[in-house]
Amino acid sequence: MRHVADIPYPKVKITLLAWNGKYLLKLEQGPLEQTYKVAELDLSGVEAADVEIRQLLDDEFLTAVVARFEAMQHDLRAAFARHDLR
Repeated sequence: MRHVADIPYPKVKITLLAWNGKYLLKLEQGPLEQTYKVAELDLSGVEAADVEIRQLLDDEFLTAVVARFEAMQHDLRAAFARHDLR
């Protein structure tokens, strides 16, 4: 797995990786993680990949990612509560 870039964003740590013919867009917030795989063939080419991946990270996508993290955190807290953990 090759590290391609760290992409700055205030609410989420974003890392772009390349592996096995795919780009992995790894988004982290605290203990939670979302990973999106984009096939190299879905992009214009290696030279344009970084630019095109960054285009995917528009306001609408990142707003949905943050909302999904909030839902994931809620689900995890609810599971802990159901089992009297923590």
